[in-house]
Amino acid sequence: MNNNDNKNRTLPKTHPRYQSLKYRHKIIEGMKKLVVAEAGLIAHGRGECFDYILGEKTNVPAKKAIRAAVAMLLLAKKPVISVNGNTAALVPNELVTLSNMINAPLEINLFYMKKGRIEAIKNILEKAGATDIRGINKEKMVEIEGLDSNRRLMESIADADVVMVPLEDGDRTEVLKKMGKKVIAVDLNPISRTAIWADITIVDNIVRALPEMIKITEELKKTEKDQLYEIMDGFNNQKNIQDVLDLIKDYIDAQKEDAFKTLQT
Repeated sequence: MNNNDNKNRTLPKTHPRYQSLKYRHKIIEGMKKLVVAEAGLIAHGRGECFDYILGEKTNVPAKKAIRAAVAMLLLAKKPVISVNGNTAALVPNELVTLSNMINAPLEINLFYMKKGRIEAIKNILEKAGATDIRGINKEKMVEIEGLDSNRRLMESIADADVVMVPLEDGDRTEVLKKMGKKVIAVDLNPISRTAIWADITIVDNIVRALPEMIKITEELKKTEKDQLYEIMDGFNNQKNIQDVLDLIKDYIDAQKEDAFKTLQT
């Protein structure tokens, strides 16, 4: 490939969809490096659609959920952050930072198992500075009943009291809940099985949600436990999801009025 071809492939920062395209390319590169499964591209595209009708910003319900999620993680005795390919490709540095701040190991857990994929994700996390990565040694894994997919194999997640599952499949969230665990989800689809089953659902793009979680963790780390309990217990996930759905409706209604105004001027 010559230099001109390289220039043509460079995303201009003036492009109105620059941020979205930048992360889309991260997912594509992740697939080429075995970090992301082929199906991960479809999942990312579906998330982009929801992000678009959420206005591509971290809204008030998302901020409330993030605050409650951080409080729950800080109060947890054995928190774990589950990592899949898309998450590792998009926000590896943020995953490591949050993991260190709340003293929660990162555990690789995949639906699509392909030779070399766990190693590829492990490498990208280590490059970001991770030193405590679980889910890479089969001898330490246990098989959880109620799941037929590869996600049934877990290490520290099996003993965790709180599990954060960004970009998750609904089947495992349901099983984790039935095991008595608290589940924090990051999911752009507010009516997915994961979103509905989770204790706290952050309806936001992971690339915005994790930096916000890191910011809130810095704020709440010095907070007394009773205040953290107040934040966590005062959060109503069902109402929060309903508030998100109202925002989506309002955004779409606004677009009905504004979409063609520029063409009429």
